[in-house]
Amino acid sequence: MTPAVALVALGLVDAAFSGYRAYAGRDARIRRRRAMARAALRGLAVGALLLMAPALTAGSVLLTAGDRAQSYAALADGATGYLPPLALYAAAVLLSLAAYLVLPLGGSTLATAIGLGPLTLLRPLVIAAACLCALAEGGRPSALVGAVAGAAVLCVEPVVHHRWYRQVL
Repeated sequence: MTPAVALVALGLVDAAFSGYRAYAGRDARIRRRRAMARAALRGLAVGALLLMAPALTAGSVLLTAGDRAQSYAALADGATGYLPPLALYAAAVLLSLAAYLVLPLGGSTLATAIGLGPLTLLRPLVIAAACLCALAEGGRPSALVGAVAGAAVLCVEPVVHHRWYRQVL
């Protein structure tokens, strides 16, 4: 699997979770699986749309480059550098999510309090670290594409919240 495919997959999974987070706490019903699934699908749809921005940015970098082969190699190196911080973060989230799903109520509450909650707050820092790694591996064009991708995934939750779950007072 190429780094770009793995990054798109991580971005889409993150978008689905962002849609869920935009919905979480908005409904007091006990049985709300359909609403949670709808929220995740909304996040996925918004994420897929917003992830076109880094693809267009990468395409623009390649189209305007003097040496396209060298630019492609730099973007590929940048994607390779962008992936490890995100993969490490995704593994930590999956571990916390598994603990939340498997442990009894007290343990799942603890998994949320020390795992899922703080990890959600760390998302922008992880993306910034990934951008720095992309810069180190592939140079400024890779960092640009990474920054656009990071901004896209960070915008999913606010867009979904604003579009579907904002309560007008």
